[in-house]
Amino acid sequence: MAASETVRVVPEGQLAFGVQLPVQALSLIVSEPWEREDGVGVAELTRAAEAADRAGFFYVAICDHVAIPRAFAERMSTQWYDPISTLGYLAARTERARLLTNVFVGPYRHPLQTAKQFATLDQLSGGRVILGLGAGHVEGEFEALGVPFEARGRLLDEVIDDVKAAWADEFPAFDGPTWKTSDAGQRPRPVQQPRPPIWVGGSSKPAMRRVAERADGWVPQGTPRADMPGSIAYIREHRDTVRPDAELDIGVITEPFYIGEPGWDVGSYTISGTPEQIAESYNEFAAMGCSHLQVKARARSLDELCDQYEAFGANVAPLLQR
Repeated sequence: MAASETVRVVPEGQLAFGVQLPVQALSLIVSEPWEREDGVGVAELTRAAEAADRAGFFYVAICDHVAIPRAFAERMSTQWYDPISTLGYLAARTERARLLTNVFVGPYRHPLQTAKQFATLDQLSGGRVILGLGAGHVEGEFEALGVPFEARGRLLDEVIDDVKAAWADEFPAFDGPTWKTSDAGQRPRPVQQPRPPIWVGGSSKPAMRRVAERADGWVPQGTPRADMPGSIAYIREHRDTVRPDAELDIGVITEPFYIGEPGWDVGSYTISGTPEQIAESYNEFAAMGCSHLQVKARARSLDELCDQYEAFGANVAPLLQR
């Protein structure tokens, strides 16, 4: 591949939509009360993934944390399912949805290890992997793993370049400041050719520059709706300088939705109402230049969550425009 080439997987003309799965991460910021009830676990996670797959969600996503410092445990929880093993399991329980890490902390692992894990997952899933990578943000976690927090951006750049090299050649050669190899081969090879897509997460300017310079797509982390046009423009302006021919799959994490009249407090940030009202709101992101949405359904139970997924796929998705 030429340096400017990108791997795009979002279908042209379609505003794709995906979801970060429940249960696998119990941070108070992202989880619902029902997810934190005793006895909720693999069965509920699996059923949610299967429901999203049936409803036509473009991807299902898993987060990544290895060890949460005690000082953050109450707010973040210590329950974060390992993304590789979890997505490997879900690959066998789903048929169409792509498998995304949102996001895999690149600096925590040797790039050969990352390349091998995701190439294997691509084989097991029949070519459904999207490698979402990020620099990480919990300094105490870096300390626990013996990785320099202040070097996380540089390390992530090196990881992206080295993983691409490992997917391009069975015996890759790279000679960076941290990792070096020249005579070690890896199989299985990825199913997707020339390679699986790499989406970079983050909303800081260094993260957005990284998208422009190295990634195939973007998954912002918490960028407000009002800031999205400026952020997209910033990425495109930098891309035009470093990779003018690169086409990117630009995403967004939307406000939560609830289809219908909830009859309970879903929060002022949630978009509720008819499918037409929800689609009209989300279509604004397409007008900004987004090609994929990460949505979240508000729900008081697993049954309600699956019903919301079904209703979104049947009634909102046909109204999404790009």
